[in-house]
Amino acid sequence: MIAPSSDGEAAEPLVAVLAGGLGRRLGGEKPAAELGGRPLIEHALAATSAAGLRAVVVAHADSPLPALSAPVLIEPPGVRHPLWGLAAALHSDEGRGSGVLALGCDMPFVSAALLRDLAQLQARTVAISVDGRLQPLPARYAPAHAAALEAAARSGLAMGETLEQLGATVLDEAWLRRYGDPVRLLFSVNEPADLRRARRWLE
Repeated sequence: MIAPSSDGEAAEPLVAVLAGGLGRRLGGEKPAAELGGRPLIEHALAATSAAGLRAVVVAHADSPLPALSAPVLIEPPGVRHPLWGLAAALHSDEGRGSGVLALGCDMPFVSAALLRDLAQLQARTVAISVDGRLQPLPARYAPAHAAALEAAARSGLAMGETLEQLGATVLDEAWLRRYGDPVRLLFSVNEPADLRRARRWLE
């Protein structure tokens, strides 16, 4: 059983909301897509705020972003890969000491309770497994893993493969079910059909 951290606030990771993808299937402006009267990305940021955690939006200089309730960290230019953004967050002043909890900008139903408990675990690198597969988001990365993430990005490794290589502590689907339906909690809006489904769920 993984216990909450006893290190207090200083041990809580920085939440890095990844928004640097091209989002072509959703028209190229995924973070700003309207859902429930506000930008899609603001749902993830609201859950982070409700969990009492610090957040930064990680994006490219040319990423189309709406007005945000969190600061923006610009990824290094070049090949787009979410691991570059995570490494940048780990190198930041706030991420360097406490690590990073990665979250997608397109995950409107992730709960504050789930984020809060992931942040308070003693394990520094954590992933969730559903149907026997490691889920890339949300996942927690230790400060010492910045260089490993950069190497994985250069090699083109997927986030799930990278978590396996890092030896992440794995939480199973039974653990996740404490917070609700795993399908909804980890749901990502990637294309118009997903956005329509999310709107139906909100209604």
